[in-house]
Amino acid sequence: MEQTAAALRLRGVEVDIRLADAGDIDYTDYDLMHFFNLIRPADVIVHIQRSQLPFVLSPIYVDYSGVPEGKAFRRFLYRTAGPFGQEYVKCLARALRNGEKILSWQYLLWGQRRSMAYILARCAQLLPNSVSEYQRLKTDFPQAGSYRVVPNGIDVATFAIPPGNELPGYRKDIVLCVARFEPRKNQLALIQALNSLPFELRLIGATAPNHIAYYEQCRAIAGQRVKFYSFMSPEELATVYAQCKVHILPSWHETTGLSSLEAAAMGCNVVVTRKGDAADYFGSDAWYCEPGDVQSIRAAVLAAMEAPVNPLLAQRVRETFNWERAAQVSLEAYKNVLSS
Repeated sequence: MEQTAAALRLRGVEVDIRLADAGDIDYTDYDLMHFFNLIRPADVIVHIQRSQLPFVLSPIYVDYSGVPEGKAFRRFLYRTAGPFGQEYVKCLARALRNGEKILSWQYLLWGQRRSMAYILARCAQLLPNSVSEYQRLKTDFPQAGSYRVVPNGIDVATFAIPPGNELPGYRKDIVLCVARFEPRKNQLALIQALNSLPFELRLIGATAPNHIAYYEQCRAIAGQRVKFYSFMSPEELATVYAQCKVHILPSWHETTGLSSLEAAAMGCNVVVTRKGDAADYFGSDAWYCEPGDVQSIRAAVLAAMEAPVNPLLAQRVRETFNWERAAQVSLEAYKNVLSS
């Protein structure tokens, strides 16, 4: 959101980023609204109704159905309520436990699925990150209308390959995973897959607040070659990417995985999940693994480690998947909506 807004401003577009719970918005200052994340429909409905402005939506429509849930209550909730009922209960829990406001009273009456359908039926244009994301959304919601793919991107100024792609410290035996620690990112299976291999595994990322136990479980099973690092800035990450041969995201679902794009731009071979939309971005230029299969993860990493680095992938990522292009396509969508 912030990167797209910055690129739009460079194109002369006036953009304000407002939090969903901001109560002092003067909607007459704006021609159009751009919402992110359909999974929080209560945050969107209130602004649709108050503003009466045309709007576009980046749905970020993730499928969590395959993610193993360790807690018995979560497993029970998913089996009994389904994915939409589960999200409704989670919204109520955030309000009760964390004091988060539920901005739309209609959401309480309608529930998760009907609220999402309400938004989609009124959306002027959808801006998914890939065709496969739109198809997944359309399967669940026939109300989903016209769309224009706005690809995720990278900061090409930060993630640029140095000459020779061999910064001090570059090693051909390092596997890297940059992701927040949570079950969906699947670091536990990755550690299990690589513990017995002669590679160093670097895991970089903050721990999700609700998944401290998962992080501790990862540390408990990690061998001596597994190194843990906390959050890093983009500039720090660029250096680490350039030191590593392979980057992997064996997630249970990814709409893309920004760290996979960043790593590819820095010359890493990338291993990505088969679950989600990564194939729309990488095609045949990546190695794919099944997140629930430790042998599949290990085999994909071994293949990527043995293969030469593909410089054409780095070039394609920098030219095709950048925030300037995301801003260009977004602006085309805005103009189309406002002229119709």
